[in-house]
Amino acid sequence: MTNMNQQGGAKALDQLNAGVDIAKQHLDACWGDFERRVSNDREGWDDLIVQFQAAGIDVVVMEATGGYERGLLCALQEAGITVARVNPRQARDFAKSMGVLAKTDRIDARTLRDFADVIARHKDRAKYITQPAQPEREYLAGLVTRRRQLVEMRVAESNRLEKAPARAARSIKSVITTLDKQIAAIEKDIDDHLDRHFKKQRELLDSVKGVGPATVMTLTAVVPELGQLDRRKIAALIGVAPLASDSGKHKGTRRTWGGRGDARSVLYMAALVAKQHNPVIKAFYGRLIAAGKPKKVALVACMRKLLTILNAIMRDQVKWKAAQEINAA
Repeated sequence: MTNMNQQGGAKALDQLNAGVDIAKQHLDACWGDFERRVSNDREGWDDLIVQFQAAGIDVVVMEATGGYERGLLCALQEAGITVARVNPRQARDFAKSMGVLAKTDRIDARTLRDFADVIARHKDRAKYITQPAQPEREYLAGLVTRRRQLVEMRVAESNRLEKAPARAARSIKSVITTLDKQIAAIEKDIDDHLDRHFKKQRELLDSVKGVGPATVMTLTAVVPELGQLDRRKIAALIGVAPLASDSGKHKGTRRTWGGRGDARSVLYMAALVAKQHNPVIKAFYGRLIAAGKPKKVALVACMRKLLTILNAIMRDQVKWKAAQEINAA
């Protein structure tokens, strides 16, 4: 099968693309006028790969389903088939824009096929294409996700403790102790994994004042594009780029939304620290406040500025102390 370079132009209009709807037990695939249901296991993946290669499929679109899509995604990429894993909200919005209101597995597969046709010919198609999975990063992402879950459980238990009666309080404290041990253990696993596989990146990111361990581990796990995109594209990817909302003579307020929530959350906390302790971010925040910007707007701008710095550091592979005057564009 001949795939278009992910950075290249449009394919021929008769090039087939495919959509695959993911369920725990089965997969519904659609390409051209063909539809096929297979099991969501190695046998089913191999079946689809043979079919897609025979049809000369250009792009396969699937939704992120919390992990049920991971096996097929990796199998397709190993076979050299280009895959776009899209946000389910984005896919549903596309379906509504096409007037498709009903929702079944097979209808979803057809809609994803049509979405694949759009992506395949999009001038910025590269931003939709999912990069080949890196086992070390996937493993790290799993650890980081588990740490976040444990921290959320600890916060919930701590909130319950304040008004709990004595007997319940003892139970809550016992659970908190257990969670503390679990968090410490998984943080050690993350620490060891970073040292083995991402030591250089860790040192670079950690050199910036305001960027702590949680920010380093999360960005390393969920933003493999860091250092590979320009400042505008990386800001849009994370969801800290102001988006226009204009129509005719109306000039709407620019707002940020979408993007990768995990990365945006740790950038928010990092910006809170950086505006106090990082001289560049502190001065930048002060100028915005002096210019009359609301504090929330100024803080989001600091998030974007901090992300730009981190992106430039990863691009040029130099630590912050050696790169304070770096051109981060």
